[in-house]
Amino acid sequence: MIDYSNRAWATIDLHALKKNLSQVSVHCPESQIVAVIKANAYGHGVEQVAQVLTAGHTKLAAFAVASLGEAMQLKTLGITNPVLLLSGFCNREEMDFCLNHDIEPVVHSLYQFEELDRYLQKAVLSGVGRVWVKFNSGMNRLGLSAEETLQVYGDLHKHPETEVVLMSHLASADDPENQSANELTRRQIAEFDSLREKLANSSQGPVNASLAASAGILALPQTHHQFVRPGFMLYGGSPFANRSSEEIGLLPVMTLSSRIIAINEVRAGATIGYGATHSCQQDTRVGVVSIGYADGYPRSAQNGTPVLVKSGSGSRRTGLLGRVSMDMISIDLTGLNDVQVGDEVVLWGKGLPADEVASYANTISYELFCKVTKRVSFIYTDS
Repeated sequence: MIDYSNRAWATIDLHALKKNLSQVSVHCPESQIVAVIKANAYGHGVEQVAQVLTAGHTKLAAFAVASLGEAMQLKTLGITNPVLLLSGFCNREEMDFCLNHDIEPVVHSLYQFEELDRYLQKAVLSGVGRVWVKFNSGMNRLGLSAEETLQVYGDLHKHPETEVVLMSHLASADDPENQSANELTRRQIAEFDSLREKLANSSQGPVNASLAASAGILALPQTHHQFVRPGFMLYGGSPFANRSSEEIGLLPVMTLSSRIIAINEVRAGATIGYGATHSCQQDTRVGVVSIGYADGYPRSAQNGTPVLVKSGSGSRRTGLLGRVSMDMISIDLTGLNDVQVGDEVVLWGKGLPADEVASYANTISYELFCKVTKRVSFIYTDS
């Protein structure tokens, strides 16, 4: 039988995933956890990730997804945890589906509230479980104004069988060293806290709230509240612009690897790859690796983008030569004389942070993870 993993493969370390989840509890011991597993668990495999997180943590309040299709997929997989639908429903049919399948909608617009309110007028005693009301504190993407939030929260709170959670999202918490970003974050926190206090006074009771995603969890304890929403940090990525995942105690979950399929001796002055974007300044030993943009390796990766080559003498860094093609890349093996055809090359993961690779491709590691294609084999380990 052909072993397709010999071409390109992603190793998903489920033990690292569980360790990263435990860091959420370390930072937020009093908060319940809503694990964000949208976009196929950020490209890591939603079925395996959801099962591991479900089995590994007692404070897991729900999973969060971005679309009704993703929510339905979790239900099809037999996941019994509540599912938070971050985008909310678009019409009455979607609302009914949510309410009938333990999918908790986010209400971010008045049209959604009006649909839900009509339903509640006919189902006074049954309620609708848990509903999340999103306040636009400054992200200016989804969310109600402060006045609208006061109205919507107050009206929903009148139904005793309906649990209401106030939520918002921080726009710039990922860049704490930037003064303007810090100012926006402070304003958002202040507006959220002010609104939460008004709601507590008007409802004469505590207000369950959720503000912190990964950056807030790790750096802003005043944002933790009753629910936190870890996403990228679960997968070992740093949510901060200038701090690596290693610095903040997170472990890489995905390691993307391939193999050397050819080694060429290229003379000084010759060029490498499409467009001849790299000209060899000296005689160069060039390795050809069986991975390209059809596998999800970014075509925008520049000359010199780091890779990690594993050979009999250990793991050593080297760099990309020339343009990324659909199925292959070329790397510099000059001075790495023991490297042979068949040796493994790590594109990102253990020993080579995805954040660093992403910086060479003018992107973020979120995108690297999500763009790994089905042509890559996935191998799950838990040790």
